[in-house]
Amino acid sequence: MEKLNILKEKFIQYFEGFSKASADTFAWISVVMMICATVPGFLAVMAHATDRMPPLDIILMVWGGLLLYFVRSAIMKDMLMVVTIGIGFAVQAIMLGLIFFV
Repeated sequence: MEKLNILKEKFIQYFEGFSKASADTFAWISVVMMICATVPGFLAVMAHATDRMPPLDIILMVWGGLLLYFVRSAIMKDMLMVVTIGIGFAVQAIMLGLIFFV
């Protein structure tokens, strides 16, 4: 039992060493990954490799999550996230426009 308590304390100390900057970095990476989640499907449609769009529910869930991240970032005045998500929305909207109108 004592070894388990020692292991628990080491585990807690390890994660207490992370700073807020590390958490912010992970949050930014997660936003970038969400933005890039639909890009392969859009590129495949644009390159005529497939005629099937990514499922609408996945696109709506990703965009909904990004919208919630955007609102959170705007409230917290986190300009890096606001700019990143704004650029991501713009790029995806441009890609959708190119797919449907070109």
